[in-house]
Order: sequence, then structure tokens, then C-alpha cells
Amino acid sequence: MSEAMRDAFGKKLAELGATHPELVVLDADVSSSTKSALFGKAFPDRFFNIGVAEANMVDIAAGMATAGYHPVVNAFAIFLALKATDQIRNTICYNNLPVIIAGAYGGLSDSFDGASHQSITDIAIMRALPNMQVIVPSDAAQAQQALEYALTQKGPVYIRLNRNPMPDLPPIAKIGTVRCSEGTDVTIAANGITASFANEAAALLAKDGIKAEVFSAPMVKPLDVKPLIESVAKTGKLLCVEEHVLAGGFASAVSEVFMKEGISCRFDAIGIEDMFTESGPYEPLLAKYGISAQNIADHARSLCK
Repeated sequence: MSEAMRDAFGKKLAELGATHPELVVLDADVSSSTKSALFGKAFPDRFFNIGVAEANMVDIAAGMATAGYHPVVNAFAIFLALKATDQIRNTICYNNLPVIIAGAYGGLSDSFDGASHQSITDIAIMRALPNMQVIVPSDAAQAQQALEYALTQKGPVYIRLNRNPMPDLPPIAKIGTVRCSEGTDVTIAANGITASFANEAAALLAKDGIKAEVFSAPMVKPLDVKPLIESVAKTGKLLCVEEHVLAGGFASAVSEVFMKEGISCRFDAIGIEDMFTESGPYEPLLAKYGISAQNIADHARSLCK
């Protein structure tokens, strides 16, 4: 089991602070939860606790970006994507400023706090903003790679981070769509932490003689879709999985490209339907909304009939 993304991200922030003097971190009074406090302890003069004022924090980060800094704004995903949307759009994206928006506790991972804190629409919101890149890491290592990548970019990047430890996936050289297992019967494209469940589903399917080709696909915008297109040319079937509402998220992004390119295949998607989610233990909650190895396997079997 990997360490939690938030822990890995916090450690990487502190590590990169030593080699990137332009890196500054802003937090909205939740640094003990986001783990940006690790950076604050190492570099107190470059860490700013703005308080519970996400919109103001984003505007401050934008101002810093115009002065040669590379700010990381770290707070809960739900509040960055909703309370600070106007500022992210008008100050950061409109001016194409190098600000990293690190949304902690993404998806259902703030599970016990219920719908008010569960971020299930952030990907749709962020990928709709011009100039914004969107990354949803699948494990702790990908979270650190996402930060390293974002620091090389000249414009804004949104990184959605998960609260809970998740299994390690095969290492990747750079952030992008990576094949976790080879198969010829069905392609499973899993965004974020759903990749772990997709790998388990592939093992279940193998018992039935169904060979699933599983991909971890953290890069939502720009979408790294070429490996999926190549796989679907072989399997003829595609199942997308995401920890997000189905409207406007990862599956929507994939579908848009496939339709535009004229790629035909049997298609299905697993995500949260048009509803608010409830509170509870994380993995049982995910399963309630269809994000489980068993449900992924069941949908894949249906595609293969």
C-alpha cells in the first residue's frame, strides 16, 4: 500500500523548495491536512497561511506569479473549485499565469464530511477553463511527478489529490496514460485512484478468460488519448472509470476525442450519476457509487457479451 497522496505531495513540496527558489506555497488554514505544513516548516519565509479565504488566496497567488514566483495553492479541492472559481478564471487562467492549484481531499476521499466537502465536479469545472491543465494522479508517486511536471509549465495546472493511501501502480517515466496490464478483449481506462480497482477487476476478469487491457490515465487535459486509441483498435471495447460525476469529467473528455476522430467502439463509463453523495467509510462509499473491482468487472463483462 502506498503512502497517501497528500503526504507524498507535502514531502515533495519541501524537497523541491530547496532547488526551486521561486516556489512559494499558500494554504487556507488546512496545512496540517493538506501537508503543505511540511513546506512551511522548511521554508517559513515562503509559506503563507491566508486563512479560510480561498478566493483571496488565489488572487494573492496570481499577484506573486506576476512577480516571478511559482505559487502552489494548496487547499481542499471542493473549495478551490467552487469558492475560488471566479478568481482562478479571471486572474490566473485569463492571464495564463504559472500557478499550481493543488486540490486536496479530491473525489469522495473526505468521506465522512459528506456532500459539502466531497469534490465530485472539480474536473469538469477546471478542464472547462481556457489555459488550465488538469491532472488526477493515481497514486503517491504520480502525485509527486505531477508536481514536478507542473513546475516546468508556464501556465496554470490543477492537480487533484486524494486523502487516503492507495496501492502503488507500475512506475511511469512521466505523467501520462500508462498501461498497467495487457489484454485483447476490452480496454479499461481508469482516471485517478480508480486505476487500482481496475487492476483488481482485470484479475477477476482473467478468471473468466477475459483479457482486459488496463490503463492509468491521470492526464485529463491535455488528454493523453493515443494509447487508448491504439488499444481500442485491438479490443473494440472501452470502459472508462472515474471518481467524479459522469457529466463533464474524464469519460466525457475521452468520448469527445473519440467522436471527433470518428473512432467507433462499444463504450461504457462508470462514475457518479447525477446525484450528491453521502458520508461514510471511503471504500464502501466508493463501492456504493459503482467504483469497485467487482462493478468494473461486471461492466467489462457486459461489454464483452
